[in-house]
Amino acid sequence: MQRGRRLLVETALLLLTAIVLAVALRATVAEAFRIPSSSMEPQLHVGDRVVVSRFSYRLHDARRGDIVVFDCPELAGCEPEPKRGLVGRAVHTVLEAVLLRQSSPEEFIKRVIGLPGETVEGRDGAVFVDGRRLVEPYLPVGSVTSAFGPEVIEEGHLWVMGDNRSNSADSRVFGQIDAGSVVGRAVLRVWPPWRTAFL
Repeated sequence: MQRGRRLLVETALLLLTAIVLAVALRATVAEAFRIPSSSMEPQLHVGDRVVVSRFSYRLHDARRGDIVVFDCPELAGCEPEPKRGLVGRAVHTVLEAVLLRQSSPEEFIKRVIGLPGETVEGRDGAVFVDGRRLVEPYLPVGSVTSAFGPEVIEEGHLWVMGDNRSNSADSRVFGQIDAGSVVGRAVLRVWPPWRTAFL
C-alpha cells in the first residue's frame, strides 16, 4: 500500500516538474511553433513544426532574412485566444512544447525584409531596399511581389513578408511591426522528420 502511494506521489512530482520546466523553457529559451498557413511556402508548409529561439534577439537585433514569430499586429484583426484557467494554460503549454498542439492564433510567422531606417518598396514584381533590388533565393520560382510603398521603416520596427507572396497577409496589409512584438527567431524545422533542417 505504501509502495503504491509513494509511486503515485513520485509520478505526480515528475509530471509537475516536467510542466514547470516546459513553462520555464518556453518563456525564456525556446518554444515549438506549428506553421498555420501556406504563407511561408516553399520552405515551410502547413503543419510543419519549427523551434523558435527566444534567446536570439537578446544577443543581437533582427537581421534581414530571419524568419520570426511575432504577436498579431493590431491592424491584422486577430481574434483573442480563448481564456484558460491555470491548469488549462499549463496543459496547453506542455502540449505545445511537445508539438502536439497548434500554436496561438495570435502569433504570425514571416521573414524580415526591412530594418529600421531603410526604405522598402515593391515594384516591377520585386522588393527594393534603399533603391536596390533585394536578392531573394528563398522565393518560389516565378514569384511576383505586388507593388507597395515606398515606406521608411521607423526606429524599433521591422518590415516582414511571407515567402509565398501571392498568399501572405504581411506588412503590405498590416504595416511595419514593432520589433518588441517579436517572440523569437525560427531556427530549426523539426517536423516532419524527413524535412528537418536549420532555417
